[in-house]
Amino acid sequence: MTSQHPSSNVDSIDSVSGILGALRPKWRRITAISVGTAVLAYGVALIIPPTYTARTTFISPQQQQNSAAAALSSLGALSGLAGVASGIKSPADQYASLLQSVTINNRIIDRFDLMKEFESKYKEDARKRLNGLVRISIGKKDNLISIDVDDRDPERAMKMANAYVEELRSLTNSLALSEAQQRRVFFEQQLAQTKEALAKAQAAVQKSGFSEGALKSEPKAAAEAYARVKVEIAAAEVRLATLRKTLTDASPDVQRMQATLSGLRAQLAEYERPAQTLGSQDYVSAYREFKYQEALFEVYAKQFELAKMDEARDGTIIQVLDPALKPERRSKPKRLFLAAAAMAIAALLSSAYFLVVAQRGRRERT
Repeated sequence: MTSQHPSSNVDSIDSVSGILGALRPKWRRITAISVGTAVLAYGVALIIPPTYTARTTFISPQQQQNSAAAALSSLGALSGLAGVASGIKSPADQYASLLQSVTINNRIIDRFDLMKEFESKYKEDARKRLNGLVRISIGKKDNLISIDVDDRDPERAMKMANAYVEELRSLTNSLALSEAQQRRVFFEQQLAQTKEALAKAQAAVQKSGFSEGALKSEPKAAAEAYARVKVEIAAAEVRLATLRKTLTDASPDVQRMQATLSGLRAQLAEYERPAQTLGSQDYVSAYREFKYQEALFEVYAKQFELAKMDEARDGTIIQVLDPALKPERRSKPKRLFLAAAAMAIAALLSSAYFLVVAQRGRRERT
């Protein structure tokens, strides 16, 4: 009977009432330890330098596929080129990744001289420190992108948060990320190629027997102009022959007619000179190629200008909703929270200690 009584006491400490009974005599000591630990934790928190958090929020850039389709629809058979401006599935995720890129991190490090601030010898170590101070989040419902920057200097925290948006703008302006930028790059390349082809086609037409001025007209009009010059030469020769019958070559009228005739002959020579050199050139084929390249150049030039206007409009697509302001209150350390947490942990540990001591004492008495 005597051997079972202590065992029942020991088992009773495993119940709630047994635990409370064992801790009741020690409550003053437990309270003193807990309060003392809380005061100590609060004092340590006072020593820790405060950290300030600045936040900026901007609207996630979205695709404008409808404008792309409308712009490319005027290309007719070439509207299939819309595939070159294929959009991005998740713009918010991509822009968040850009904010965390090595390029932007390096720019922020250089801009605020963080190598010296972090006392880092290598930029890789500085980037790791910086990534630990910056948090980028995307709203699940509104797709708003937020940038939180922690720093011991509230002024620098504000400037760094706003600098991330500025560097993102600068980076996206140098990359063809948006639909308008992709269209602008594509049509710029096509325009350069077509311009070169147009110059070759123009040279081929000129070699076929007509001058550069004749390229502005249709073949029929160019031929009529050639015939008209020849008729005017014939008429001028007749008038000159008539004048010479009654006037000398020193007469002003004769000299004026000679000058006119010389001008007409020079104009005719301009038409005929290429034809005499390369008379075998197929003018019809050359002219057809020229008109094709000219029409293609006009189409690409129009689309290039539209893409440039869209790109200029999209240049402000990163719209800041809430710019970062200088934080007025520290975000860390949370002194009351640390004190309360230290107090709770001290109470649990001290209670566990006294329970173990009480249980060990009862076992020794048995």
